Amino acid sequence: MPDNEFDELSSPENSTDVYAIYGAEPEVLAYAMAKYSRSALTMRESLAEISSQRAEQFLNTFYFQYGHRSIADLAHIPFAIERLSMLAAIALVDESRWDGQERSTRYQDFRRSGWYTPKLQGEERARYTASIEALFKSYDELSLGMFDALAKALPKPEEMREDQYKRTLKARAFDVARYLLPLSTNTSLGQIVNARTLETQVSRLLSSRLAEVRELGQKLRSAASSPAWNVQRDRLEQMAGEGIVPQEATTEILKDLMPEVRVAPTLVKYAEPNQYQMESRSELRQAAKELMGDQPIYGAPLVDLLDDDEDMEVEIATSLLYPYCHYSYRQLRGTVGAIGEKRRNEIIHLAARHRGKHDELLRGFQSGDGFRFDILMDIGGFRDMHRHRRCVQLIQDFTDLHGYEEPVCPGQPTLEEAGLAAAYKQSMDAAHLAYRDALASESPDAQANAAYLLPMGTRCRAMFKMDFAESLYIAELRSGIAGHYSYRRVAWEMYRAVARRHPALGELFRIQDVNVPVDLLQR
Repeated sequence: MPDNEFDELSSPENSTDVYAIYGAEPEVLAYAMAKYSRSALTMRESLAEISSQRAEQFLNTFYFQYGHRSIADLAHIPFAIERLSMLAAIALVDESRWDGQERSTRYQDFRRSGWYTPKLQGEERARYTASIEALFKSYDELSLGMFDALAKALPKPEEMREDQYKRTLKARAFDVARYLLPLSTNTSLGQIVNARTLETQVSRLLSSRLAEVRELGQKLRSAASSPAWNVQRDRLEQMAGEGIVPQEATTEILKDLMPEVRVAPTLVKYAEPNQYQMESRSELRQAAKELMGDQPIYGAPLVDLLDDDEDMEVEIATSLLYPYCHYSYRQLRGTVGAIGEKRRNEIIHLAARHRGKHDELLRGFQSGDGFRFDILMDIGGFRDMHRHRRCVQLIQDFTDLHGYEEPVCPGQPTLEEAGLAAAYKQSMDAAHLAYRDALASESPDAQANAAYLLPMGTRCRAMFKMDFAESLYIAELRSGIAGHYSYRRVAWEMYRAVARRHPALGELFRIQDVNVPVDLLQR
């Protein structure tokens, strides 16, 4: 008998094989990876024998019939989404599992971007257009005016190139001007998501109150089911047209080696509006309205770190109602805590009443994190904070009820010093008035469409729930001197709130004091 009874079964040497994979269709690759649990074939062998038809059959059986949704996690798909409004972009990226990049308001001039216009008629359309045009005109004037103020306050150092100097000042000026960009402003973004996230994303978008967002969901589903753009096919056809590659060879290559690919036709074909989300949204909005009645909205700080000894039922009920009102979490929780266990449980059960067989619970049920920050900040800064995925985010509808921020950066000329304060206030007030006029319209989509008129300097409220490690990560990252001063202040207040409550933990933060002026020519 061998010294080791396993010697006859083991390889003569270590032979771990690692290789990257390129060129396989996302659904075929997902099938091949799933086969590891059902077959001894290598990845090369699996991909060699799998066709798109077999992948579709497998996915129809295991994904839809047996509910093995983790298979869709294995299919990652890149998308380009171009010329959508910033309001729609916020809705698009509101996924806990999402990776992507959007056009930067710091490094790009949005004067030529254009904007989204809802389906409005006559006088309503004219008023909408006039309001948006006025904001873009003010955005242009504010960026140019702040650039001039910065140039006067910050002469170019001798060692700095002229083009670098101007780029830096433009970025600083855009940081100020972005407060006047309306949410209707067109933007573009790229995303890489797995097919499971894509399916829930499409379903959620199709359930939106905004027509643009519903159309976006349809376009995403169509893009996943239609032939994808292939840069190599385009190049090969171009080479054939230029005579570099014979046309006959091109035809064969396209047919055999570069067939048209539909990235996820099977995995998104059943993505439909989510009735659970839609019905729960309506009922929770009504419940919040009945619960809070005509209570005034109390003042709240920029960042409020909530108590960590709250009953789970109180937190869940409050979290479920929070996105459907404009009250702070603390004020809403006070009312929820006082209504009694019976009524509180009714709210919780209301939010699960319409849940279907494959529906995940609403985001409000994701409770129990030790660090919960209720944040009231400008929409532009929120968009940057929104990118953090390792936390639970509950977002209230955008409104004018909380007023707007004025851009203030230590060491940088203020709007008053630049002679721009009056013009800024006039532009913001006019935009909020236009928002209220649109909100009062008799149009059935008035409440949803009015938000397009709000500038990014408008304050919004959102709850961020996380563990300690994530709170430290966000505070350290977002307090850095290269960041926008809007979210730098939020990060600083997050740190201060944690340090006051947990001094020993506060000592772990590598934080930068945002009140200390920075070198504005350093990026």
